[in-house]
Amino acid sequence: MTLNRRQVLAGAGLALASGLVKPGAATAAEEFDVVVVGSGAAGMTAALTAASRGLSCVVIEKAPTYGGSTARSGAGIWIPNNEVILAAGVPDTPAKAAQYLAAVVGDVPIARQQAYLTHGPRMISFVVRASPLRFRHMDGYSDYYPELPGGIARGRSIEPDVLDGRVLGDELAHLNAPYLAVPPGMVIFGADYKWLNLALVNVKGAATAAAALARGTAAALAGQKPLTMGQALAGGLRAGLMRAGVPVRLNTALEDLVVENGAVRGVVTSRGVLYARRGVIMGSGGFEHNAAMRAQYQRQPIGTQWTVGAKENTGDGHRAGERAGAAFDLMDDAWWGPVIPTPGSPYFCLAERTLPGGLIVNAAGRRFVNEAAPYSDVVHVMYDKNPADPCIPAWLIVDQNYRNRYLFADIAPALPLPDGWYQSGAVVRNWSLDGLASAIGVPAAALKATVSRFNGQAITGSDADFRRGDSAYDHYYTDPAVIPNSCLAPLWLPPFYAFKIMPGDLGTKGGLVTDARARVLRPDGSVIPGLYAAGNVSSAVMGRSYAGAGSTIGPAMTFGYIAGNDV
Repeated sequence: MTLNRRQVLAGAGLALASGLVKPGAATAAEEFDVVVVGSGAAGMTAALTAASRGLSCVVIEKAPTYGGSTARSGAGIWIPNNEVILAAGVPDTPAKAAQYLAAVVGDVPIARQQAYLTHGPRMISFVVRASPLRFRHMDGYSDYYPELPGGIARGRSIEPDVLDGRVLGDELAHLNAPYLAVPPGMVIFGADYKWLNLALVNVKGAATAAAALARGTAAALAGQKPLTMGQALAGGLRAGLMRAGVPVRLNTALEDLVVENGAVRGVVTSRGVLYARRGVIMGSGGFEHNAAMRAQYQRQPIGTQWTVGAKENTGDGHRAGERAGAAFDLMDDAWWGPVIPTPGSPYFCLAERTLPGGLIVNAAGRRFVNEAAPYSDVVHVMYDKNPADPCIPAWLIVDQNYRNRYLFADIAPALPLPDGWYQSGAVVRNWSLDGLASAIGVPAAALKATVSRFNGQAITGSDADFRRGDSAYDHYYTDPAVIPNSCLAPLWLPPFYAFKIMPGDLGTKGGLVTDARARVLRPDGSVIPGLYAAGNVSSAVMGRSYAGAGSTIGPAMTFGYIAGNDV
């Protein structure tokens, strides 16, 4: 149940008297115009916006670090018609964007779609003014369905430019760690990974690696602390909040909402109570690390060990919203992507399943999907076909020629894979396809027949079975030296490798239903006064699809911006 002011005051007084609330921590006496829950892209953009309107604001964060899943990410941001892509000459228009988004997201209310498209470009311009963040076009990173009406093969995605971490001062030490560590001495952008995978076999790939090293060297000589991708985005938003005088209180978990006469008036936290004169904005992330909620809402098998979302994302905002009477949608869905369950943490598989010379098979030893399709689509197919035609786990099959040519995760071409990968079962190697099939438990005859058919199609350049290479998106993470289809190459050089593929995700995408103003709604469609939501705690404006790279962070920031203005 939610708490009213009288209950909160009584409880807070007892906690203070008993020593449960530490001296100097937030207490029931504290009041702000706006309380923001969560310090990811949604929450910090909301707080930055509210502060710019002259409102007093505080951000609470459950973790001992700020940035959440945003800081861990590649920080692609999908925003049509923003000033960065228009300056780069991308031929976008509001009409094109509306046509494309509608085709991608289906029955998401048109008012929410329009709010996203209208306010997204304004949000980017605002963030540039209100923080040290600057952005770059991820040129060539195609929309995920560029063949749909309004789709753009050059792509609408942007990412942060380099941010000097010195602007954060002591706060740099509290920035959440990235999902993938950048090699020492290099400054790498998200758009670089496409080419770094090809550094051994492609001139542009080698030049990209050299440029990344040169940037790192220049930054070191200048005494800078260069941040890119999610580190830059989260760090830049935090620097903006520092300029605006907005505190971010770490180690302060949401426990409940304060509700009076059906309206949200504040939050109960692990360190006391904070009242909100104007409203509470939820940006608390998904529930990907809550095993019970995933078992309740999502298809099986599902595992918290397969997500790369921040470990603190356990659905606190969802549960508080439910107690306040919120409606929910898309709880069975997530920002899916195939992962390899490597020891320690899963590896989100992007380029590796797309590069020529690899194919994915199911338990029957047969292909079942276009391996180069958008990552969310691949996992949707895994679940749709499983268990009638078991696809969980699936196996990415490659040969030594593939391993000799391309980066795999952060392992250079031709170098051995870690022993721990073999010991954990994340990868199997064998000198014959018969032996490989036996090791992964699929029929040898079927696997050999699948590879033989795939090889024939690779030679002709046409995948008649799953149309791999038909979409411009399919070619993003591929090898332009391979012809006639940069997505396809035969497997012929032993030993052969099989990488276990599980249904992972970047976070869950279901949550509190909101309107075009980011206000949280009840099941009857009425507004819960004083409660807003953005990011993965809310039901995604992308519906069950994924328009392009950054379709998580772009809407999170945009609806955070909308909430910060509306409040």
